[in-house]
Amino acid sequence: MSRLLVVEDDETIGSVLQTTLRSHGYDVTWHQRGRDAVREAAEHPFDLVLLDLGLPDLDGIEVCRLLRSDAPSTVIVMMTRRTEEIDVVVGLESGADDYLTKPVRLAELLARIRAHLRRGVAQSGAPSLTAGDLLLDTIGRRVTVADKEVVMRAKEFDLLARLLAEPGAAITRETLIADVWDEHWFGSTKTLDVTIATLRRRLSEMTGRGAVPRIVTVRGHGYRLEAPTPKSDDSEPFPQRRRPQ
Repeated sequence: MSRLLVVEDDETIGSVLQTTLRSHGYDVTWHQRGRDAVREAAEHPFDLVLLDLGLPDLDGIEVCRLLRSDAPSTVIVMMTRRTEEIDVVVGLESGADDYLTKPVRLAELLARIRAHLRRGVAQSGAPSLTAGDLLLDTIGRRVTVADKEVVMRAKEFDLLARLLAEPGAAITRETLIADVWDEHWFGSTKTLDVTIATLRRRLSEMTGRGAVPRIVTVRGHGYRLEAPTPKSDDSEPFPQRRRPQ
């Protein structure tokens, strides 16, 4: 599950952002003061920061510089009512990755967040994703189980990669359709169901060759990729993300 930090002093806006982002499956922390946000980010790394420039204690530009200094790989998206070109330039030069002018449309904000997080996975320095004996090569676009290649269609590969990017997280149907197909997808959502079914079948066929993850339906929400059951003490699928007992 991607971790987001919202830095917004306005009570109404901050509350709406936190509630909306959590409803889309993100782990969200909200701070109203710049110093508190910088301190939090130093103690707990975040995947993306939504940063308002008009803060009561520190200027948002300074907060951006401090965040960028401590976390060079974290995505920072600025939000502000300032519309002058010089403000945009200063904001981006201070280390921001993106810039949104208030009032922000939630649909656009969600699309930007998904795009940045996808880009972050691709640029994370990890050209492959693993789960048990399954290896997904993001560069060569190959999937293998115990060194045996699993032939997949393009969307099957993309869907598996999207689920592997957040192991253990329940991802909504809407998010999967937007990320794997397109945020403006107007086709039948059965396309997702059919692809999931095919992907499950391919993974099931590989169970005899090694430990593979399984895709679980989260009723009324979407899908979750679960780690394969370890077969020995040295099996550590998803060591960085453990489901609560």
